[in-house]
Amino acid sequence: MAVEAGQRVRFARDRYNFAMPELTDTPAADAATGATRRLRAIQPLPDQLISQIAAGEVVERPASVVKELLENALDAGATNLRITLDEGGVKRIVIADDGCGMPPDQLPLALLRHATSKIRSLAELEAVATLGFRGEALASIASVAELFITSRTSECAHAMRIDAQTGALSPAAGTVGTTMEVRELYFNTPARRKFLKSEQTELGHCLEMIRRVALARPDVAISVMHNGKAVEHWNASDPQTRVAKILGEVFDTAHLPLDERAGPLAVYGCAGLPTASRGRADQQYFFVNGRFVRDKLLTHAVRAAYEDVLHGNRYPSYVLFLDLPPESVDVNVHPSKIDVRFRDSRSIHQFVFHAVQRALARHAGASPETTAGGHAAQLQPTGPASFSARPLAGAGVLGSNAAQNTLGNTARSENGTTWLRQSRMTQGTLPVAQPLALYDALFGRKDAPSAPTQWASDSAPAARYDNDEAEQPLGFALGQIHGIYVLAQNAQGLVIVDMHAAHERILYEQFKNALADRTIAVQPLLIPVSMTAEPVEIGVVEEERATLDALGFDLAVLSPTSIAIRAVPALLKDADLQSLARAVLADLQAYGGSRVLTERQHELLGTLACHHAVRANRRLTLDEMNALLRQMEATERADQCNHGRPTWFQLTLGDLDRLFMRGQ
Repeated sequence: MAVEAGQRVRFARDRYNFAMPELTDTPAADAATGATRRLRAIQPLPDQLISQIAAGEVVERPASVVKELLENALDAGATNLRITLDEGGVKRIVIADDGCGMPPDQLPLALLRHATSKIRSLAELEAVATLGFRGEALASIASVAELFITSRTSECAHAMRIDAQTGALSPAAGTVGTTMEVRELYFNTPARRKFLKSEQTELGHCLEMIRRVALARPDVAISVMHNGKAVEHWNASDPQTRVAKILGEVFDTAHLPLDERAGPLAVYGCAGLPTASRGRADQQYFFVNGRFVRDKLLTHAVRAAYEDVLHGNRYPSYVLFLDLPPESVDVNVHPSKIDVRFRDSRSIHQFVFHAVQRALARHAGASPETTAGGHAAQLQPTGPASFSARPLAGAGVLGSNAAQNTLGNTARSENGTTWLRQSRMTQGTLPVAQPLALYDALFGRKDAPSAPTQWASDSAPAARYDNDEAEQPLGFALGQIHGIYVLAQNAQGLVIVDMHAAHERILYEQFKNALADRTIAVQPLLIPVSMTAEPVEIGVVEEERATLDALGFDLAVLSPTSIAIRAVPALLKDADLQSLARAVLADLQAYGGSRVLTERQHELLGTLACHHAVRANRRLTLDEMNALLRQMEATERADQCNHGRPTWFQLTLGDLDRLFMRGQ
């Protein structure tokens, strides 16, 4: 039996290529041969190996080096950054700044692991306001590359240069500031170097890292050279100009300014129009207290705000900044400092979600790009975006109760753009009778109000004066084309409306408002549905019982491994209840709220709106067309149907002149 056991051990060892430990002082018996072998003794690792292990987390590729050095430069107060890269940053990286510099006696200390000037205590760590703070970046870089630092303060007569490999200090020429030079990345760890990609790929990662810094700090001038050629240059400018330079003309002409505050929270920046969405999530930048982060909670909140205005599998573009008290967010989650953890994640999620959703709702009907490439008409006047890094008013820990109170009283910043609903807009009556079954499904009762089957409008006859056209952004109807499109004239030119898509959005928003204004109907189950559950799901059911009740769910814990579903929202009674319950619990655990139920309900309402919207080939009178235009002006997100298709386009007089070559 002992021989068989030994053979099995050797077979497993050979199969999985296990490396056996070398012989040391501790004896142990080999089960197969009876020979004595020795286990390795516990010993502290050499400092060089420790640094190389740490470098595996901090220095993943040349872009990681660029990120760490740029953060140090910004923390030093730099206003001008000059970046030089050779062979994608693998051969050489040089970052020169005009910051405060380092005294000669502190240069050796800067190379020590966990040596930093940015924090002194746990209290300072929990409220850290600088980009860097761990004190391990330079040591990690020096362990896998050749590092040279040249620095000078305003009090020094000349600069000093230190070689990280030898620790030798020598006088050098240089202005006030610091120059970091990194050569031959991974020269002493060739296995790691093999994992690097091509020169152009590594350059692309470096440039993306630099763009993030440039977006976060538009007040800093940045220039980039690669292999001796200029690649990028951004002068210090206002945020709007910097965003336009980096994200391009399409985003510059197709975005919404956003600036809102709720107590100690502030979110500002710009969100791209749904019509300017992209096939990839490559223009999504979120900054928390000036630090670029990739956080699933924030990404989910923004995506949820765009839920019913994106067409197909598209991704929104945005540059958003979230400011909150430093003690309310933990940035010490990973050495890369790209992940964060919020103390009150539910409040943060809801605040960001509602801020972006309100910005899209205020947009309400700005036309998609015209043939001239601009927005010729907007339902609400909008001013230039106003966003910049600014100190927070009202420090303090963001608690759950305080955040919930402030979220209900969100007010836009006085410096931000103000949107006002135009009081002159009139509202017609929908050309469809809402079926009783719809109200039964929504509210669980049969007292649905009757709706007129004819269009009714308080608008005047179609003939209008020019000043009246200026007052109505979508103008006044002229006629129909093939029973599908409505033509209208406004002050800018010609408006073309897809009447089915426009009416679908109007109905959809009315259904959503009706659902939000009334209590969700709950469908008790005659026979509860039991399901197995993980311990995390059991904990969510016990901790979030009030939230589940508000969502129309009644879940009960049967045992440490099972849950019973006793009631669900009436709208979703025919869904797969077990998968729905798991999705809701996962949402509650990750985000503190559930978008699953909302998305499922909105999907059903969207189907109802599509089926009951005015169909193609229906002939409308001018008064009915004008009633549709007035409804669009008064409806949120009226520029797109709930499937993301545009509802109207604007052709300006300039567009028409170009089509017919007038004046050419």
